[in-house]
Amino acid sequence: MQVFHTIDEIPTDFGPTILTVGNFDGVHVAHTHVLNEISRRGREQGKRSMAVSFEPHPSRVLRPDMALKLITPTAKKLQLIEATKVDATLILPFTDDLSMLIPEEFASRILKEHLRAGEVHEGANFRFGHQAVGDVGTLREFGKRMGFEVTVYPEMRIRNQPVSSSRIRALLKDGEMGNARHLLGRAFSIQSTVGAGRGYGSKYTVPTINLAAYNELVPKNGVYVTRTRVGEECFDSVTNVGNRPTFGADSFAIESHLMNFHPMELTEETRVEIHFLKRLRSEIKFPSVEALREQIGRDVRVAQRYFELAASKSRPK
Repeated sequence: MQVFHTIDEIPTDFGPTILTVGNFDGVHVAHTHVLNEISRRGREQGKRSMAVSFEPHPSRVLRPDMALKLITPTAKKLQLIEATKVDATLILPFTDDLSMLIPEEFASRILKEHLRAGEVHEGANFRFGHQAVGDVGTLREFGKRMGFEVTVYPEMRIRNQPVSSSRIRALLKDGEMGNARHLLGRAFSIQSTVGAGRGYGSKYTVPTINLAAYNELVPKNGVYVTRTRVGEECFDSVTNVGNRPTFGADSFAIESHLMNFHPMELTEETRVEIHFLKRLRSEIKFPSVEALREQIGRDVRVAQRYFELAASKSRPK
């Protein structure tokens, strides 16, 4: 997949496009449905399929005091979009100037003139242009006049829940990992590097790993059954998200206990991705470190049972 960070990076011979515009935060199942469709339509028609998104998220420009934490930062978002086989993604810099474009200017200058849109595919709640006054009805009117077709997708619901980034964000804040997983189409995960200042040598021999500072959306504080990828290896794990009250002063951390651990090479640049599968419990202030250690042992046993049951369900019958 080609990735463009400005319109000027798009080659002049890129050709007409079948595209969709959105923030795609979470790249949830409704997003992937639309992305798969534009990919399919592009192959059918011999045209290039393109996702158009924004950096930073518009809320960080328009409402900086209320800016959303992201479900999927840009790097993860691009990985997930690429999996849909879309030909290209344009990450438009979201600026004050871009935000001031009225809907007609956005449609004529961005969609038609620069991207040569032949088809535009959007969800029913799509809004665009200055103060988000444009909707899919407006877009259809522009399409008729400017020569591109508009396909609108109805709201998708799973288990009587709307599939939307805002709904997923609310579920994660409540620690409801199962419901969030259904709407995302995968387990929620976060990516970073190994936490700095831990005194790691050339060989890492302790089964607990801290994530470096992570400033986007994380689940509700608590203890979770997780899968943790460290470099190229994956481990069953139990992860604590929170302030570690047993240790006194506020010390927020995301810390994973790796269950099938073995000593390994590790640096502060090693990539770590934690997949959150199930919430076990809230954070508790224990009377001693020993009591905390005993609780971690109980958490690990519950997690082991979780993985055993998951493995048994996946075996052929």
